[in-house]
Amino acid sequence: MSELSRGDPIEKQLKRARSGWKFRGLKRPEFAVVPEVNQESVWDYPRPPRIEQDPSLLKIFSKEKIIAKSVSSLRVLETASPPTYYVPESDIDMQQLKPCDGYSLCEWKGEARYFSLLDDLLPIAWFYPKPFDEFSLLKDHVSFYPTRVRCILNGERVRPQPGGFYGGWITKKIVGPFKGDLSVSDPKQGVHR
Repeated sequence: MSELSRGDPIEKQLKRARSGWKFRGLKRPEFAVVPEVNQESVWDYPRPPRIEQDPSLLKIFSKEKIIAKSVSSLRVLETASPPTYYVPESDIDMQQLKPCDGYSLCEWKGEARYFSLLDDLLPIAWFYPKPFDEFSLLKDHVSFYPTRVRCILNGERVRPQPGGFYGGWITKKIVGPFKGDLSVSDPKQGVHR
């Protein structure tokens, strides 16, 4: 869910968006890649999403300048998407960021706002200023797009999730196919085949 529709009440839109997926992490579909030892399938992740504390060493760079470094991020796991990592604001050099225009709505987490670098207009990160109660842990945390900044997780360069809008972090530990990969998308279900 990216923006609100005109006409329908927000509660109705949220209910429709939350019920629109047939895959919920209960049974891996036959088209999913089978994970090897020490790998995870995104098709085993739950819907609604789950938040986990993550002690991995995470670094985020703009060119060669470090924006964030953390060993206390939150990892959000959601069916069909690579994990997203939310960094506590206390581990981010917030002076390198500025709020930018626009918003989107996640049916699970709430209204997202965006940050860009000081000298740019393109959003590089998002946050939930007032997340829904079930995702209140995300308050005062920021997630970064690996398509727009260099993200390193435990020494491995993160690959971006397909699709531009999404911010999942793909590493050798994660297998798909992933939400956003147009070659396997089913637009009616928002899922992959």
